[in-house]
Order: sequence, then structure tokens, then C-alpha cells
Amino acid sequence: MNEAELVEQAQRGDGDAFATLVMAHQRFVYNLALRAVGNTQEAEDITQEAFIRAWRALPAYRQQAQFRTWLYRIVINLTYDRRPRLRRELSELDMENAEFDPGAASPVTPIHETEDRELRRFIQKKVAALPDSYQMMVQLRFQQDFSYEEIADIMNIPLGTVKTGLFRARAQLRSALEQQPEAQEWIN
Repeated sequence: MNEAELVEQAQRGDGDAFATLVMAHQRFVYNLALRAVGNTQEAEDITQEAFIRAWRALPAYRQQAQFRTWLYRIVINLTYDRRPRLRRELSELDMENAEFDPGAASPVTPIHETEDRELRRFIQKKVAALPDSYQMMVQLRFQQDFSYEEIADIMNIPLGTVKTGLFRARAQLRSALEQQPEAQEWIN
């Protein structure tokens, strides 16, 4: 059964269909919440609340956006409640257009694998140091593989703001990575 059929069944009150949707999306919802709030307990609470809200709001869901996008929008709204700074940062972004596509190469030797692991840890640390809104955009784009349009829908911001935010996040990461010789291939 495809997701649209599961959603339709869940909208008619089928708890098992909704449970299947929860199982399919709970890891992504939790990871999104964890990245947004940085606390496992808060992320668990947000995950639970997101699915409760989704269940209650499901009859009003019209499938104009993907279920995943709609659900992630609920998560973002919940994180706004806990992270007011995130909403302020998003409202401060300019309406510039840019693109962010890191495209890192895959390692081929154990030495490269070790360097890659260290570089990933370094990058994760630098992403965690970005402003909350940039962290959220980077996570949605590169870890959850959302399109710019989906990110704009999820975060309820203009598409240009997403592009600008990702451009600025990349610029900040590039600056930090320039300090790391192994990162030169990634940023060039």
C-alpha cells in the first residue's frame, strides 16, 4: 500500500494505517527535532507531540503537499515554540538567490576513510555552530534530502530565503573549513 492510500485510510480513522505512517517517519521526525533543539528528551517530546498533532489534524490534510512535508512542518512549528531565536533568525534573512551543493567525493582507502570520518566530525561540529535557522536548512537539505521548495514549505519561509540561508551557511562553513587542510577538496 502506498503512502497516499495509508493517509486516506488514516483520515478515515484507521489507527493501524496511521501507525504505519508513524513508523515510516518517526526516525526522520526525531532527527529533525533533535537537530533543532539539541536535546534528546526535548526531541522525544517534540516527536511525540508532532504525531499527536498530526493525528488530530489529519482530517484537514488535503494532500496538496507530500505527507512528509506536512508532517515536518508540524515539527518545525513545535521547535519554534521551544526555540524562539530560530523564528527571529529566519525573519532576518535577506531575499538573495544562491545555491548550495557540497558534493563530496567518496573515500577509497582506509586512510581516506579515516580522514573522511574526521572531516565529517569536523563538519558536524561546524554545522552545529551555525545559527539555528542555518542548521535547520542544512539538515533538511543534505540529511533529509528535501528540495528548496519543500524546505520553504516546511519552514514557512520564501524560497529565496532558503536559498540565501543555504548560501550563507555554506559561506560560513567554507570559512571554517579553510582552516582544515583535508577540507579543501570539499569546499572547492
